[in-house]
Amino acid sequence: MEIIRFADIRPEPWRNGGGVTRELARHPAAASAQGGSAQDGSTQDGSWDWRVSIAEVSKAGEFSTFPGMERVITIIDGELLLLTVDGSEHPLEKYRPFRFSGDATSASSLPTGDVRDLNVIARTGAFKGYTSIVEISKKRAHPVFEGQLAVLLEGKATVAPGTLGGNTPDGGAAPTSADEPLELSRYDTVVGSDTRSPEISGRGFIAVISIDPVDA
Repeated sequence: MEIIRFADIRPEPWRNGGGVTRELARHPAAASAQGGSAQDGSTQDGSWDWRVSIAEVSKAGEFSTFPGMERVITIIDGELLLLTVDGSEHPLEKYRPFRFSGDATSASSLPTGDVRDLNVIARTGAFKGYTSIVEISKKRAHPVFEGQLAVLLEGKATVAPGTLGGNTPDGGAAPTSADEPLELSRYDTVVGSDTRSPEISGRGFIAVISIDPVDA
């Protein structure tokens, strides 16, 4: 079971001083981020096919373009971000994902103050990224499957490995010390698996990010 601890990720300041970004994951993982963070907190080296990051936005300004990419942005802290895409203004409210082309000319303003946003960028024709906001429960754990990431947005939650099956009378896996639930902190990310899908339970909200390969 893989957990990406938000506290362990080094923040990368933007070149314009308008904020910082923390990269949660990218594919290929070995792709290098050359040239630093762009104005909206994303690198533009072009060596990756998809990327997931969290940005803290403290200054209005233009977003970088990502030719051949598609973007999904979700406000996860703060009230409102006004995003202008190719001349059309879109008010982005908390927990409402918004999809737009990385080729578009875009800029943002902050009418209600600083915001924090979750960014999913995927190469058009190769991958499709989706973001869903899910309320979690203590009574029913939420599984995180292969090709997914789950980010704790608010509340208290734990994560435990799913069962393998067949080792106990009820069909579940025999418990081990490694199976004890682990506590998640805000913005910690759980990496999905189909071998033993992690299960998140608690009270609060998570962002479930799905990165699906596009059939040729």
